[in-house]
Amino acid sequence: MTWLDPHPFLRGVAWLDRGRPVRADPADARRLPWDAWERATLPIGVRLEFTADDAAAVEIRYRASPPGESDALRDLPHCFALWQDGRCLSETITEPATESVVTLALPGSSAAPFTVHPPESVAPEILGLRAVGGSIAPAPRQPRWLVHGDSITEGWWSTRPAHSWPATAGRRLGLDTVNLGYAGCAHGEPALAEQLASLDADAITLAFGTNCWSSTPCSAPLMYETVRTFLTLVRQGHPRTPLLVVSPVLRPGAENTPNRLGATLADLRTAMEQAVTDRREGSDGQDADDWLALLPGRDLLGAEQLADGVHPDDEGHAVLAAAVAEALPSARPN
Repeated sequence: MTWLDPHPFLRGVAWLDRGRPVRADPADARRLPWDAWERATLPIGVRLEFTADDAAAVEIRYRASPPGESDALRDLPHCFALWQDGRCLSETITEPATESVVTLALPGSSAAPFTVHPPESVAPEILGLRAVGGSIAPAPRQPRWLVHGDSITEGWWSTRPAHSWPATAGRRLGLDTVNLGYAGCAHGEPALAEQLASLDADAITLAFGTNCWSSTPCSAPLMYETVRTFLTLVRQGHPRTPLLVVSPVLRPGAENTPNRLGATLADLRTAMEQAVTDRREGSDGQDADDWLALLPGRDLLGAEQLADGVHPDDEGHAVLAAAVAEALPSARPN
């Protein structure tokens, strides 16, 4: 059979850059910090979704550059995971290659759509796919959920892409999750808020703040104004889209330790939550926002669910996903 164009099958896509999915607007890349654009070139959360009719397997043709000897991600498994009905059916480990084909066997009894989570660490490019026997077709589109945040949103320390909290919550809610998490970044950059505003969305979640304590320190007043500004810019494109803000989760080493501007993470969290509350109630000089909700992050995870004192392990990602999935519908007005 002829190889099928992969683009109709791809989900979790925000923008394309010369045909490859990227997670920031390539036409606006010059306004972004270099590290944000670097993270945006990784296809975090991008996946294939399809239905199958009498197909025994699906073949996926891909291209991936093998990691160098000193690459920190060299030892991560190059794994294609096949999911259906909220559970993983199989994992197929391959090798990065200039061009290769992986074959995933399909069960023949269920008509539910399949999802394939490709490996993310070496930014594989999906070149085509085809059925082995029978046929495949793109799965029906689901409502689109934009999720912006930092490395926790990007899925750090989850053992597989499908285990990150955005991927898990999206499966639970039946949403097309678009992961716009940028490790080391997400300081409330106005350019990223404007890019969020430019995308189509049925729901939005913002989950940043921990990097505002460390890599680019904020004071509490600056954090308050940063969140107000970010919300204002996002709302210019999505005035009535359900929007959930998740304040920073537990970070034991930062909770009561002042940063270079004298703010603890607890101070920054309070400032973020106050900015959201004021916007929701209309006490910040803007109109009240009935489509805005807040999920306080401090008590969602325990220290035992943090793999390194900052990022959740798989259990922590699952707990965070459940909390977000429960809170997201509350962003709708009463």
